[in-house]
Amino acid sequence: MKVESLHDLYVEQLKDLYNAEQQLIKAIPKMAKAASSEELKAAFEDHLGKTRQHAQRIETIFEQMGEKAQGKKCKAMEGLVEEGGEVIKEDMKDSIKDAALIAAAQRVEHYEIAGYGCVRAYATKLGEEDAATLLSQTLDEEKEADETLNGIAEELNLEMPQESVRAEQRTVKTSRGRTKSAA
Repeated sequence: MKVESLHDLYVEQLKDLYNAEQQLIKAIPKMAKAASSEELKAAFEDHLGKTRQHAQRIETIFEQMGEKAQGKKCKAMEGLVEEGGEVIKEDMKDSIKDAALIAAAQRVEHYEIAGYGCVRAYATKLGEEDAATLLSQTLDEEKEADETLNGIAEELNLEMPQESVRAEQRTVKTSRGRTKSAA
């Protein structure tokens, strides 16, 4: 589809987000399984349900436009999901893996927050108030998920052994590959 108007861009971005949500519906259960923290597992499982709702909301928006909901391959989400998959495969201490899973999940949330913020603005500009309301709900839930992940990350960091934290603070690699003291 050639993008020649704000409406065309809006539809293209909705297709991208729809595919992104479909990719996440497959990826989130794997992340939940890889998490060792019960709180993190629960957060992933809760967000899986919301992710399904996000996809349904986009389907509703397409129905309101008289179009079939279909995705356009979201390469950015594909890359983010792939990075999350690499974290899952890594051999790490449980608390470190949980922290890495949170980082991967927050990258996803930030991508979605940017995407939903834009399409909501487009919907409003195009006079699609029902769609803007649905997109606002999703945007709020994505922000909420990001805050939840922040909270879990703070708790996980507090649970890390102090020796590990001090060791990480003492040795920091510079951009040239040399190490220096961080303190």
